[in-house]
Amino acid sequence: MAGFNNIPVYEELVEMIQRLPNIGRRSAERIAYHIIETDDRNVDRLVDAIRKAHNNIHKCEICGNYTDKKICSICSDPSRDKSTICVVTRPRDIVAFEKSRVLRCTYHVLHGLLSPAEGIDPDMIEIRSLIRRLRKGGVKEVIMATDPSVTGEATAMYISKLIKPMNIKVTRLGYGISIGSELQYTDEMTLSRALEYRNEI
Repeated sequence: MAGFNNIPVYEELVEMIQRLPNIGRRSAERIAYHIIETDDRNVDRLVDAIRKAHNNIHKCEICGNYTDKKICSICSDPSRDKSTICVVTRPRDIVAFEKSRVLRCTYHVLHGLLSPAEGIDPDMIEIRSLIRRLRKGGVKEVIMATDPSVTGEATAMYISKLIKPMNIKVTRLGYGISIGSELQYTDEMTLSRALEYRNEI
């Protein structure tokens, strides 16, 4: 952007912003330009908010969803159906399901999908913690709600094979979700129908 050529601190700022998801060079430059022009008080508030979120938000000890407490609000909600666990890829997938208002169960966040090509094996995502939850008893159904992608399907099948010997019903989301799509971008009606027509694995 004109006026900032060859200024190392500006380039460093742009580079750091560009590391955020879906932020290209031009978007990063616009954000950097805005930050530079913002008054000191608002910049301090932005930095403080980032630091607070980074230091205080962590994984729920039960499900792996993000929370600022030991146990997230969903896991601590007594009205939730603890006999059903919906397994999702990432925390933001829970937001999509909650908007659909179909589920009143609890969740388990994998924080990734199995991908041998990328070196992601079972120990690198939250599979062991899921199995530990199930071994405590009380769960009747696990809904595999990983993305409908090659890695999502492979992860769902891998986990279902681990669960089957426990005599727990394992289901997969039904039709309506496009192959290769991410659940966080799926509309509420499609998610509702996918849950309604889920199939046993």
